[in-house]
Amino acid sequence: MKKLCLYVIGLCMACTVFAQTGGPVLQKVSETLVFPMQPQHTHGSSIVALPNGDVLAAWFQGSGERTADDVKIMGARLRKGAKAWGTPFVMADTYGLPDCNPVLFLNSRNKLFLVWIAVQAHRWECSVLRYRTSVQYTDTAASVWNWQDNILLSPNDSFAVETAAKFKQLVPNTSGSGSYAPRYDDMVIEASRDFAKRSTGWMTRIKPLRLAGGRILLPLYSDGFNMSLVAISDNDGDTWRTSLPIVGRGNVQPALVQSKNGHIVAYMRDNGDEPSRVQVSESADSGYIWSAAQKTNIPNTASVELLALQDGRWAFVGDDEDDGRYRLSLWLSNDEGKTWQWKRTLENVPKDTGSFSYPCLIQTADGLLHISYSYSLEKQGEAIKYVVVDPKAIQ
Repeated sequence: MKKLCLYVIGLCMACTVFAQTGGPVLQKVSETLVFPMQPQHTHGSSIVALPNGDVLAAWFQGSGERTADDVKIMGARLRKGAKAWGTPFVMADTYGLPDCNPVLFLNSRNKLFLVWIAVQAHRWECSVLRYRTSVQYTDTAASVWNWQDNILLSPNDSFAVETAAKFKQLVPNTSGSGSYAPRYDDMVIEASRDFAKRSTGWMTRIKPLRLAGGRILLPLYSDGFNMSLVAISDNDGDTWRTSLPIVGRGNVQPALVQSKNGHIVAYMRDNGDEPSRVQVSESADSGYIWSAAQKTNIPNTASVELLALQDGRWAFVGDDEDDGRYRLSLWLSNDEGKTWQWKRTLENVPKDTGSFSYPCLIQTADGLLHISYSYSLEKQGEAIKYVVVDPKAIQ
C-alpha cells in the first residue's frame, strides 16, 4: 500500500504540467474513418490485429445506447496493405435488446473472442455478459462464429468482506450524513452483501491483459456498484471466475498493464466525486487482490486506455480534461507511470463542438500503435476513427 501511495504521488506531480492544456499535435502514420460520418450513435470501439495481418474492428451502433433496442454490435475489416476499411457488417445482435461495449481479443491459440453486453430492462446494472468465439475469421469479411454463450459470474461472500474492508482504507466521505440519507459507502457495502446484485450487471469496455503464464485478465465494471473487478481465466477463456472487487468511489472501466516487477496496475475512469481524475489500483498476485482505488492528478471525464510497449515505455490514451470529451491525448512514460515525459494531442476542438472518447489501443509486431475511438463532430455526425502512430517518433 505504501508503494502505491508513492507511485500515485509521483504520478500526480508529473501530470501537473499537462493538466490544463493539450500537448503538441501527434504526428500520425495514417488516420482514417472506419466508415463515413452518419447520424446514428456509434461508440465503444475495439480493434484486434489478426495473424494474417488484417485488423478487425467492432463497435456498437443504433438510435441510442441502453434506451433503444435497435443497438447492435457492428464490425469492419481492414485487409493487410489496404488503405480503406471494408463495408461494415453486423457482428452480434441480441433480439429485442441493446448490445453495447464490444471487446475483441485473441487467446494463446489464436481463437478470436468477441465479448459484449446485452442490456436488459434498459438498465446498465441489469446487463448480461455475452461472448462469441471463432476459428474461421480470415477468409471472409465477417467471421464465422463457432460458439456463443453467456459469461455468468458469481462472486462469493468474500466480495462483501473485501468491499467493507477496502472502504475503510479510502479517504473518509461524509456525504449523505442525514438520518434518512444513508452514506454512499454504507449503501455500496450493503449492496455487496446481496448475492443477486453482485452476480449481475458486470460490463466490458477495454481489452483483456494476457499474462506470460497464460492467465487472461478481462477488466469489468458495474454501474450499480460504481466500481470494478476482473474476470480471470486460467484455461484460455473456456471458463471465468472473478477477482475480489477493485473498491473505490466511481472507479470504472479499468485498463490493465503489467509492471516489470510482475504487479498489475489498473487505470480507471473517474465516475465519482469531483474533481474528475484518473483512478489507479494495483495487484501483486496476478489480478486477484487489488488495492483500494486512489485518484491521480490526470484530469479525466470519459475514458482511459493503457498499454506496455515493446520498448518498455507505457502508453496512456484518454480524455485528459475534466469538463467534457473535446480533447483526447496520448501520453508516454519511460518509468512505468511514475512520470509522463511525453504528451501528444490526438483530437482537440472547442468545447461542445466535438466529442472523442472510448479509445482502444494495441501494438502490432512492427512496433506501430493502432488506436480507435468514438469520433463525433457537431452537425456532421458520428463515426469510429482509426489512427496509426509510430512511438519511436515520439522522443
